[in-house]
Amino acid sequence: MVEETILIGPFKEIVTMRDLSLYGALKDEQLEIISDGGVLVKEGVIAEVGNYQELKGKFPKANIERIEEPMVLMPGMIDAHTHICYGGSRENDYALRVAGKSYLDIAKSGGGILSTVTNTRKARQQELVNGILKRADVLLKNGVTTCEVKSGYGLSLDDEVKMLRAIQEANQQHPVHLNPTCLAAHTKAPEFDSVMDYTHYIVEQILPKVKEEKLASRVDIFVEESAFGIEEANIYLAAAKQMGFDIVVHADQFSTRGSQVAVQFNALSADHLEASTEKEIDLLSKANITGVLLPGCSMGLGLPYPKGRMMLDKGMCIAIASDWNPGSAPMGDLLMQAAVLGASEKLSTAETFAAITYRAAHALNLIDRGKIDQGQKAHMIAFSCQSYKEILYYQGSMKPDKVWL
Repeated sequence: MVEETILIGPFKEIVTMRDLSLYGALKDEQLEIISDGGVLVKEGVIAEVGNYQELKGKFPKANIERIEEPMVLMPGMIDAHTHICYGGSRENDYALRVAGKSYLDIAKSGGGILSTVTNTRKARQQELVNGILKRADVLLKNGVTTCEVKSGYGLSLDDEVKMLRAIQEANQQHPVHLNPTCLAAHTKAPEFDSVMDYTHYIVEQILPKVKEEKLASRVDIFVEESAFGIEEANIYLAAAKQMGFDIVVHADQFSTRGSQVAVQFNALSADHLEASTEKEIDLLSKANITGVLLPGCSMGLGLPYPKGRMMLDKGMCIAIASDWNPGSAPMGDLLMQAAVLGASEKLSTAETFAAITYRAAHALNLIDRGKIDQGQKAHMIAFSCQSYKEILYYQGSMKPDKVWL
């Protein structure tokens, strides 16, 4: 079999994102920008990056994919926290929210997560697959090449497994890489009298099945007054860790108990962090836990944005994700949300780009993507513009014109 070698270029600029720190603040001057650059790809993997004409001379037999107009190339975006496997819709919740009802009030009156649970349980697996594929098409068009997808709207053995199988099936059918996470601990299933009873059910019934079928290597839990407390989280995460799962925590969305749980169990990431204060940020920073910030949720619920500037200044690794879900964050536009959060929190372009590329990859424990560098997957996006600074300048309305996977 002959290896296919493709030289892609020339690009006005290539933003490689290589040789940058995983933690803390970044200045735009630290970005490596290659002018008139090219990328040599062999069998889907980046073999070399550099000046286009020099690469053309060095590899005269490479197939050429010539870029005819000025374009800026950067790594494909990575959305490290979504809920794009679900049934139904929650436009009524949104109308009630903007009319003044709180998220918790809506949940108590029959809306919220449990209304999505009802519709997801009714949906056949193929319906869930079709929904994921439709949303993955949008992701691809918008330049997202890797996307984490959670379960958590099934809340029973059969329905959580159905969701994770649907994610697995969609991943096999779509070019966007879909990375599954078991979020059976999203909220208490309605059939159970207590959160503790449901916690034991997850540990004894759901997690062993997920492990047996290799449906996910990661588990998540929503630690909050309306979901799971510290005691339940300790039982759930201790069992998950013993089974070999990576740990993720929905933390500090409305109160500040979740970050302590994330630190205790050495989580890959603590996601949300809208309520985090300097105390929690110090804890997460010292534990080297990635903060996954979800501006779409702040927009959808009218909450303050997480303190991204403080987190970076205290040495944290932060990623930005869309939290695309039918309730609190139905928009799903990662680039727009990252641009708006960056403007609000005074994040440099380098910090914002890092949060949706290699630092987001780190939140998913993926080391083979997020940079344009030798040995990385050729997941790349290009914008029709003259300078990388234009991409965030348009606050997310500029979309990539080309996507490579």
